[in-house]
Amino acid sequence: MTTSTSITVGNWQGLLGHGAAPRELECLLAIAGGASGKEAARLLGVSEDGIKKRLMCLGTKWGVTRRAALVAEAFRRGVISPATTALALLMAIHGMIGDDQMFRVRRGGNSERRVELRVAARRVEQYQVAA
Repeated sequence: MTTSTSITVGNWQGLLGHGAAPRELECLLAIAGGASGKEAARLLGVSEDGIKKRLMCLGTKWGVTRRAALVAEAFRRGVISPATTALALLMAIHGMIGDDQMFRVRRGGNSERRVELRVAARRVEQYQVAA
């Protein structure tokens, strides 16, 4: 009986046992996360040519020639997915800033004050970067 194990690189999770070798999967996850070949090489501690070779081998196995097509094929096969921890972190941050004083905009009227609550996507991104 074969069990699937997972590999996590950055905010991406990949499943072993679906036709990709562990190092090929690590390279694919780094590329799926938006890293260039040079950045992926630095992240994984290998040469840029090593990244190219692993992605080319995986592309040959799956019958694709481009990196974007390789990532799309991995999604289609269910081999890679966004890590659930990133989603949980995003939900936790959203819950924390839901009623924060920093997001309140006060506008005065004649005798009444209305408080509008707005959440700006830019501020949410800043919280994510700071976390």
